[in-house]
Amino acid sequence: MPVAEYIGLKAINGPFVLVENVKGAGYGEIVDVVGPNGTARKGRVVVLDERATLIQVFSGTEDLIPENTRVRFLGRELTMTLAPSILGRTFNGLGEPRDGCGPVFGNLVRNVNGSPINPMARVYPRDFIHTGISAIDVLTTLVRGQKLPIFSGNGLPHNRLAVQIATQSRLLGAENFAVVFVGIGIKHDDATFFERSLMEQGRTNNIVTFLNLADDPVIERIAAPRFALTAAEYLAFDLGLHVLVIMTDMTNYCEALRELGVAQGEVPSRKGYPGYMYSDLASLYERAGVLKEGKGSVTQLPILTMPNDDITHPIPDLTGFITEGQIVLSRELDSKGIYPPIDVMVSLSRLMKDAIGKDYTRDDHPNVASQLFASVSRVEEVRALAGVVGTDELSEQDKASLKFGEYFEREFLNQGEDEDRDITKSLDLAWSILSELPREQLTRVTSEELRLHIKKF
Repeated sequence: MPVAEYIGLKAINGPFVLVENVKGAGYGEIVDVVGPNGTARKGRVVVLDERATLIQVFSGTEDLIPENTRVRFLGRELTMTLAPSILGRTFNGLGEPRDGCGPVFGNLVRNVNGSPINPMARVYPRDFIHTGISAIDVLTTLVRGQKLPIFSGNGLPHNRLAVQIATQSRLLGAENFAVVFVGIGIKHDDATFFERSLMEQGRTNNIVTFLNLADDPVIERIAAPRFALTAAEYLAFDLGLHVLVIMTDMTNYCEALRELGVAQGEVPSRKGYPGYMYSDLASLYERAGVLKEGKGSVTQLPILTMPNDDITHPIPDLTGFITEGQIVLSRELDSKGIYPPIDVMVSLSRLMKDAIGKDYTRDDHPNVASQLFASVSRVEEVRALAGVVGTDELSEQDKASLKFGEYFEREFLNQGEDEDRDITKSLDLAWSILSELPREQLTRVTSEELRLHIKKF
């Protein structure tokens, strides 16, 4: 039942409506805005004043007539009904079913705004999450409870990579693993690709999907990740599942923040984005973690496209401050036909060191990863030198590095979209590639490891 209902609007401005002399409303309160045709559309209170209240309308303000529009204040914030049956379902950006299977029936209704996990209630992330992608599993390891974003660019295959991770990822030694996949401001063909690909892989019973389309009202882009994270927290901390949340594209989310900020008349910060964008992103990213008393966990893999491939742009810049590393996709590798085009030299997983090695992956993993980084770094130096003096003038060791670089990209980085490599296969492949280098360059691994994994040494 509505707490109060008002007839007539003072003004309509884009996605906002202004109502005068409202009594007892609260910030973030949900309202029903009823137009001339009697259809209710959801909105929320965003600005409170003694004389007027500003409301964001989720489904747009088209066809509203100020004199005849009714606004019902519902006395509650945006909520989602939760039940185990959400697994395998597809929702829109406002948590409404879009799969034709009817509403979710359950007694649990939860505020979607949530809150960041208390640092004192966290457990330090340590468990390795398998993605089946060699460049990630070996060199930028994803850890249970981590926030590890993917920095991409327009036209790069981040959507294909997102689907591959969603369908291949699992926590070793645990069956209770689930994925929450949310598309934010995506095109219709991308939405179709996500739905078809996730269904074809046969993992839909473990995946909850939220799809907010590019032509949906901009305010839905603000709500979509919050609904997704609310579903993930329920699966993790109520049902005890280990949940991986994949969010694409967070750039569309930040663009929505900017658009709404300008419409509200807020003073802009860098490149027109609101000054509170850092804290707003943190309110989403910090909802990941492992609780001391909880059986489940939430791991986040947000994906964002860097405008003009600029990693110093405010969106990737602020994201990097909040999260624990980044996976960066390379346009140069993509132009060579390498998939996934992960630039390992600028990618980083800050929690990787505590989730690999004995008892987690394999004893030789830390040294192999260190040796690969060192060897790939040398490849870049030799390629720069070859561009100046020519390949013929290089030493034999430098030529060996060039050969290693080509082998590394062609055999280790490059893999099929349906190719799921376990960590043992990826590490064995790394040793096979390192065997192309002279013994003098293998300084990060032990003699015992060399004898065990490279027979010629």
